[in-house]
Amino acid sequence: MKVVFIGVSHWHLDLYMAPFLDVPDVELVGISDPDPEVVRALSARFKCEGDTDFKRLCRKLKPDFVFALGRHIDMPGEAEFLITERIPFAIEKPCGLTRRDVARIAEQADRAGVFAAVPLVFRNGDFTDHLLRQKAREDFHYMSFRFIAGFPARYRAAGCAWMLDPALSGGGSTINLAVHFFDLALRLLGPDLRVLGATMGNTAWHEAIEDYSIVTLERKGALCVIETGYLYPAPTSSFDMHYAFRSPSHYVIAHGPQTVESLGNDGQSETWQSITTNVPHYRTFVFDVLERARAGEKPLATLSDMVPIMGLIEDAYAKAGRQAFHMPGTNQGNANSG
Repeated sequence: MKVVFIGVSHWHLDLYMAPFLDVPDVELVGISDPDPEVVRALSARFKCEGDTDFKRLCRKLKPDFVFALGRHIDMPGEAEFLITERIPFAIEKPCGLTRRDVARIAEQADRAGVFAAVPLVFRNGDFTDHLLRQKAREDFHYMSFRFIAGFPARYRAAGCAWMLDPALSGGGSTINLAVHFFDLALRLLGPDLRVLGATMGNTAWHEAIEDYSIVTLERKGALCVIETGYLYPAPTSSFDMHYAFRSPSHYVIAHGPQTVESLGNDGQSETWQSITTNVPHYRTFVFDVLERARAGEKPLATLSDMVPIMGLIEDAYAKAGRQAFHMPGTNQGNANSG
């Protein structure tokens, strides 16, 4: 199975590449990135072909599968090319800057019958399976997600300063981190979910993107709060995190990255180990997505699954009003709306 990686200057590259190199019966035949120095270094490191033009590289190598990374603004163009060439692929979130971007490429992929996966990697874990089994028995009343990552300067250090420009990335922690929790909320509360309110700010770092965000979602009285940010003084892939879920009979809590507790109304408690952060699931995703593509099966999450997620993200930014961010030398306050 010949595989190409494009947009390889993306900071998530190692989350894909490290497990990929352990997958049997696959071969990395090429990498591409607009930065020629990145191409030179990584093609030498991985002993494969490299090109700054991903279209030329793919037409030459005719890969069986592509992992598409890169800038968010470039993702729809990457997807459109791969769909036209009928090359199976997995494309990083958020797959574009707007719901319209994602809806367009999702419709194209569906019409062409091209395998187009999205790494909504919480779907690859047993914690999500537990929540879905709980939902099958009874609905949820409330849920909350707190997921605070490291400082945004890490993107500059990784050579991805474009992440701090909303014209290229679409925004900050809401579009980048909260995407996973919008997906979980839709799966647990259903498609009638709407954005009730959103508050975002950039007071910590004064970047053009938000470094803190709270979004409240609602469906027939059921509420979900998603809190994300770039505030935690810790290395990449470490998070200040806590999730909680209330159903009629249980209260489920994720105590950090590995421990889940379920408390019944009768006071009985059950605790078990489960991966509740995104990072370890990328390994599972890489193995799973390649096996599904090889077997001709559907991806666990598709471009079509991203469309309602992007709709909620777009609504959240509209509610918050990015123009109200506090910038150096101004007296503007943080954005908020209810």
